[in-house]
Amino acid sequence: MAAKIKKNDQVQVLTGKDRGRRGPVRSMVTDKNRAIVTGINMMKRHRRATGPQAPGGIIDLEAPIAISNLAVVCRSCDKAARVGFRLLDDGRKVRYCKRCNEAID
Repeated sequence: MAAKIKKNDQVQVLTGKDRGRRGPVRSMVTDKNRAIVTGINMMKRHRRATGPQAPGGIIDLEAPIAISNLAVVCRSCDKAARVGFRLLDDGRKVRYCKRCNEAID
């Protein structure tokens, strides 16, 4: 099955404490249907120092967020939109914005 959200996509959070915020997808956790978005769903972690290059302390990390709570932001209409798939004349399968009907890929 093709992924509607991919790495480096600009996404908008639909629900939760970060609702309305946008950011790029840093990585995908495909087996759990989650994504890590830069600056979204921040949590604090207590880290032990492992050496002079990695000091300990309380650090902020991005936690994975469910992809059902994310929507891809279309580049042409600059709004969060649902994503569909279509085949082009040359046989490529591309994602498109269902709001403005423009290709995302």
